[in-house]
Amino acid sequence: MNRRSNAARGDPSGALLATYAINDAMNQLILSHLDARAWRAKLPGKPGRGGRTISAIFAHLHNCRVRWLKRNAPHLKHPAPLDPHRCTIEQASAALKKTAELCLAMLTDALPGGPNRRVTTFSRDSWMPAWTANPTMFAYMFAHECHHRGQILMLAHQLGFRLPNTIMGGIWNWDKLWKRAGIARPK
Repeated sequence: MNRRSNAARGDPSGALLATYAINDAMNQLILSHLDARAWRAKLPGKPGRGGRTISAIFAHLHNCRVRWLKRNAPHLKHPAPLDPHRCTIEQASAALKKTAELCLAMLTDALPGGPNRRVTTFSRDSWMPAWTANPTMFAYMFAHECHHRGQILMLAHQLGFRLPNTIMGGIWNWDKLWKRAGIARPK
Protein backbone atom coordinates (compact mmCIF):
# COMPACT_ATOMS: atom_id res chain seq x y z
CA MET A 1 0.00 0.00 0.00
CA ASN A 2 1.30 3.41 -0.92
CA ARG A 3 1.37 5.53 2.25
CA ARG A 4 1.25 9.14 1.10
CA SER A 5 0.95 12.00 3.56
CA ASN A 6 -2.44 13.53 4.33
CA ALA A 7 -1.39 16.68 2.54
CA ALA A 8 -0.64 14.69 -0.63
CA ARG A 9 -4.05 13.02 -0.46
CA GLY A 10 -5.92 16.23 0.29
CA ASP A 11 -7.96 17.13 3.34
CA PRO A 12 -11.02 14.86 3.64
CA SER A 13 -12.86 17.22 6.01
CA GLY A 14 -15.19 18.71 3.40
CA ALA A 15 -16.14 15.30 2.00
CA LEU A 16 -16.81 13.93 5.47
CA LEU A 17 -19.03 16.86 6.39
CA ALA A 18 -20.89 16.67 3.06
CA THR A 19 -21.47 12.95 3.55
CA TYR A 20 -22.78 13.40 7.07
CA ALA A 21 -24.92 16.34 5.91
CA ILE A 22 -26.91 14.06 3.59
CA ASN A 23 -27.11 11.27 6.16
CA ASP A 24 -30.32 12.64 7.60
CA ALA A 25 -31.67 13.43 4.14
CA MET A 26 -31.76 9.64 3.67
CA ASN A 27 -33.73 9.25 6.91
CA GLN A 28 -36.12 12.03 5.91
CA LEU A 29 -36.68 10.44 2.50
CA ILE A 30 -37.74 7.20 4.18
CA LEU A 31 -39.90 8.95 6.78
CA SER A 32 -41.71 11.01 4.14
CA HIS A 33 -42.69 7.89 2.17
CA LEU A 34 -43.22 5.36 4.96
CA ASP A 35 -46.76 4.03 5.22
CA ALA A 36 -48.10 5.21 8.60
CA ARG A 37 -49.42 1.70 9.28
CA ALA A 38 -45.83 0.42 9.37
CA TRP A 39 -44.77 2.88 12.09
CA ARG A 40 -45.81 0.70 15.07
CA ALA A 41 -46.73 -2.49 13.26
CA LYS A 42 -46.12 -5.72 15.15
CA LEU A 43 -42.89 -7.35 14.13
CA PRO A 44 -42.85 -10.60 12.16
CA GLY A 45 -41.90 -13.76 14.04
CA LYS A 46 -42.86 -15.28 17.35
CA PRO A 47 -44.80 -13.07 19.78
CA GLY A 48 -42.81 -11.83 22.75
CA ARG A 49 -39.41 -12.21 21.09
CA GLY A 50 -38.74 -8.51 21.32
CA GLY A 51 -37.17 -6.41 18.63
CA ARG A 52 -37.71 -2.81 17.76
CA THR A 53 -40.59 -1.42 15.76
CA ILE A 54 -39.79 1.08 13.02
CA SER A 55 -40.81 3.89 15.37
CA ALA A 56 -38.43 2.55 18.03
CA ILE A 57 -35.55 2.38 15.55
CA PHE A 58 -36.03 5.98 14.45
CA ALA A 59 -36.30 7.05 18.11
CA HIS A 60 -33.09 5.11 18.81
CA LEU A 61 -31.26 7.04 16.06
CA HIS A 62 -32.33 10.35 17.59
CA ASN A 63 -31.60 9.23 21.15
CA CYS A 64 -28.10 8.04 20.22
CA ARG A 65 -27.41 11.41 18.65
CA VAL A 66 -28.63 13.13 21.82
CA ARG A 67 -26.25 10.98 23.92
CA TRP A 68 -23.34 11.71 21.55
CA LEU A 69 -24.06 15.43 21.79
CA LYS A 70 -24.27 15.34 25.61
CA ARG A 71 -21.06 13.35 25.97
CA ASN A 72 -18.95 15.04 23.30
CA ALA A 73 -20.31 18.52 22.69
CA PRO A 74 -21.83 19.83 25.92
CA HIS A 75 -21.43 23.35 24.50
CA LEU A 76 -24.26 22.57 22.05
CA LYS A 77 -27.80 22.61 23.39
CA HIS A 78 -29.31 19.21 22.80
CA PRO A 79 -33.01 18.35 22.48
CA ALA A 80 -34.91 15.89 24.65
CA PRO A 81 -34.91 12.20 23.78
CA LEU A 82 -37.89 10.65 22.00
CA ASP A 83 -40.19 8.09 23.60
CA PRO A 84 -40.05 5.14 21.18
CA HIS A 85 -43.56 4.05 22.18
CA ARG A 86 -45.27 7.42 21.79
CA CYS A 87 -43.49 9.51 19.16
CA THR A 88 -45.18 10.14 15.84
CA ILE A 89 -43.59 10.10 12.40
CA GLU A 90 -43.78 13.90 12.37
CA GLN A 91 -42.13 14.21 15.80
CA ALA A 92 -39.36 11.80 14.81
CA SER A 93 -38.78 13.68 11.56
CA ALA A 94 -38.50 17.05 13.32
CA ALA A 95 -36.30 15.65 16.11
CA LEU A 96 -33.96 13.95 13.64
CA LYS A 97 -33.63 17.15 11.59
CA LYS A 98 -32.60 19.03 14.73
CA THR A 99 -30.08 16.45 15.94
CA ALA A 100 -28.67 16.12 12.42
CA GLU A 101 -27.87 19.87 12.45
CA LEU A 102 -26.33 19.61 15.91
CA CYS A 103 -24.28 16.51 15.07
CA LEU A 104 -22.97 18.26 11.97
CA ALA A 105 -21.95 21.20 14.19
CA MET A 106 -20.29 18.74 16.60
CA LEU A 107 -18.43 17.06 13.75
CA THR A 108 -17.33 20.46 12.44
CA ASP A 109 -16.07 21.26 15.94
CA ALA A 110 -14.12 17.96 15.89
CA LEU A 111 -12.10 18.69 12.76
CA PRO A 112 -8.39 18.61 13.51
CA GLY A 113 -6.63 21.87 12.83
CA GLY A 114 -9.82 23.89 12.91
CA PRO A 115 -9.55 27.33 14.50
CA ASN A 116 -12.32 26.62 17.01
CA ARG A 117 -11.85 22.91 17.68
CA ARG A 118 -13.95 22.15 20.75
CA VAL A 119 -14.48 18.41 20.36
CA THR A 120 -11.31 16.38 20.79
CA THR A 121 -12.67 12.99 21.86
CA PHE A 122 -15.59 10.83 20.82
CA SER A 123 -17.38 8.85 23.49
CA ARG A 124 -19.96 6.53 21.97
CA ASP A 125 -21.42 5.48 25.32
CA SER A 126 -20.41 5.29 28.97
CA TRP A 127 -19.33 1.66 28.74
CA MET A 128 -17.18 2.15 25.61
CA PRO A 129 -13.67 3.62 25.54
CA ALA A 130 -13.41 7.15 24.15
CA TRP A 131 -11.66 7.71 20.83
CA THR A 132 -9.76 10.68 19.52
CA ALA A 133 -12.13 12.80 17.45
CA ASN A 134 -11.02 12.09 13.89
CA PRO A 135 -12.50 10.59 10.70
CA THR A 136 -13.27 7.37 12.59
CA MET A 137 -15.90 9.33 14.51
CA PHE A 138 -17.61 10.26 11.24
CA ALA A 139 -17.44 6.66 10.01
CA TYR A 140 -18.91 5.28 13.22
CA MET A 141 -21.81 7.72 13.28
CA PHE A 142 -22.60 7.20 9.60
CA ALA A 143 -22.28 3.38 9.77
CA HIS A 144 -24.55 3.26 12.82
CA GLU A 145 -27.32 5.03 10.96
CA CYS A 146 -26.81 3.04 7.75
CA HIS A 147 -27.18 -0.18 9.73
CA HIS A 148 -30.48 0.97 11.21
CA ARG A 149 -31.77 2.32 7.88
CA GLY A 150 -31.24 -1.16 6.49
CA GLN A 151 -33.25 -2.61 9.37
CA ILE A 152 -36.05 -0.12 8.75
CA LEU A 153 -36.24 -0.88 5.04
CA MET A 154 -36.17 -4.63 5.70
CA LEU A 155 -38.89 -4.38 8.37
CA ALA A 156 -41.12 -2.25 6.15
CA HIS A 157 -40.78 -4.88 3.43
CA GLN A 158 -41.44 -7.79 5.82
CA LEU A 159 -44.48 -6.01 7.23
CA GLY A 160 -45.92 -5.59 3.73
CA PHE A 161 -45.17 -1.87 3.43
CA ARG A 162 -42.24 -1.91 1.00
CA LEU A 163 -41.13 1.56 -0.01
CA PRO A 164 -41.19 2.41 -3.73
CA ASN A 165 -38.05 1.55 -5.70
CA THR A 166 -37.51 5.27 -6.35
CA ILE A 167 -37.15 5.79 -2.60
CA MET A 168 -35.07 2.66 -2.06
CA GLY A 169 -32.73 3.85 -4.81
CA GLY A 170 -33.07 7.48 -3.72
CA ILE A 171 -31.04 6.93 -0.59
CA TRP A 172 -28.17 5.90 -2.87
CA ASN A 173 -28.44 8.90 -5.20
CA TRP A 174 -26.03 11.06 -3.25
CA ASP A 175 -25.61 13.58 -6.08
CA LYS A 176 -29.33 14.29 -5.97
CA LEU A 177 -29.34 14.44 -2.16
CA TRP A 178 -26.41 16.87 -2.16
CA LYS A 179 -28.12 19.01 -4.79
CA ARG A 180 -31.38 19.12 -2.79
CA ALA A 181 -29.41 20.10 0.32
CA GLY A 182 -27.55 22.83 -1.58
CA ILE A 183 -24.20 21.13 -1.03
CA ALA A 184 -21.55 20.96 -3.71
CA ARG A 185 -20.44 17.42 -4.46
CA PRO A 186 -17.10 16.80 -2.77
CA LYS A 187 -14.22 16.49 -5.19
